[in-house]
Amino acid sequence: MTDELPRTDAAANAASGDQHPAAGQPLLRIEGVAKTFGTFRAVDGVSLDIKAGEFFALLGPSGCGKTTLLRMLAGFEAPDEGRILLGGQDIAQALPHERPINMMFQSYALFPHLSVRDNIAFGLKRAGMARADIASRVAEMVALVKLEGLEKRKPDQLSGGQRQRVALARALARRPQLLLLDEPLAALDKKLRESTQAELMELQRRLGMTFIIVTHDQEEAMTMASRIGVMNAGKLAQVASPRELYEAPRSRWIAEFVGDVNLFEGEFKLRDGHRLVIATREAGTLVAAEPREPVSEAKLSVAIRPEKVKLSRRGPVFEAGRETAINSLDGVIADICYLGGITTYKVKLDEGGMVQASVVNSARLDVDAYSVNQNVVAWFTPDDCVVLPS
Repeated sequence: MTDELPRTDAAANAASGDQHPAAGQPLLRIEGVAKTFGTFRAVDGVSLDIKAGEFFALLGPSGCGKTTLLRMLAGFEAPDEGRILLGGQDIAQALPHERPINMMFQSYALFPHLSVRDNIAFGLKRAGMARADIASRVAEMVALVKLEGLEKRKPDQLSGGQRQRVALARALARRPQLLLLDEPLAALDKKLRESTQAELMELQRRLGMTFIIVTHDQEEAMTMASRIGVMNAGKLAQVASPRELYEAPRSRWIAEFVGDVNLFEGEFKLRDGHRLVIATREAGTLVAAEPREPVSEAKLSVAIRPEKVKLSRRGPVFEAGRETAINSLDGVIADICYLGGITTYKVKLDEGGMVQASVVNSARLDVDAYSVNQNVVAWFTPDDCVVLPS
């Protein structure tokens, strides 16, 4: 006799790992999922499709709902509304161990009294795998994450990067269909984080597994993911490739959140062919390429990424094949930030605004660099401008 409750068909299928999407169907489909804690709506009607073999990132500020959504995928929280389909099966009410999904926690959650080998084997033993098969799988995982020779060590005898690898190996050992990563690199220093990003990407490609990573680190999301879902106040604000997210933000909020940006508010004046003429208070009249999606508002924002802004001492430098109708702004260098590969200049415009320009340091010496209080011209083309509703 057992106290175990009977499982639903969906849960039983989840436990057996029989989720295989039909041709053309996503591996994971989230339909109108919502979660409320008291009066706070942490996740608010999120719908999202993720394909098999995709490296997907959930990006957003603290409290935006990304971790709550991840926990619902893992089974640690149940949605109040909506469905979570894995391979066509609804797993929203399945328990965590009944899903072919594993999660790697930010804290790694390693057992301090167990060795590397036993930490990796823990889930396999719980699943009832034969001893010989466990030994073979653990050896495979140790080699996969390059921990050979460390199998007998305890977590407190490992570096932060090594502990991260043990946690990853344990999460991969049961060969889940979906691996969830909750801020997995947050505890690592910059150099180790960058090398681990590359290793994770290579590992994901080799395994062909679907990864979903939650992070607030924009550079991490842009580097690792093939697509990014940006969350804000419990909703998905935009889902796009890293390039599209950066170059074609859907809203002013996205433009400000992802990377650095110059934003000027203004009013639509007229349409000149495929260009919009917009009058701004802080940068004068700007000419921008017409956006992909028509805007009907009179009040608009013009966004220009700092690396698109060029500087010169006398005026715009016209280049062959480049747009000739240049936005040219006079100003003075107010601040300089040297970052090694690039230097960021803040230019106080004669109209009263401020524009930031990022210039690649192509020469070893700064013979051509600008100095504070130097008069310059900042310029960019209409195609460099993104027009957004204010």
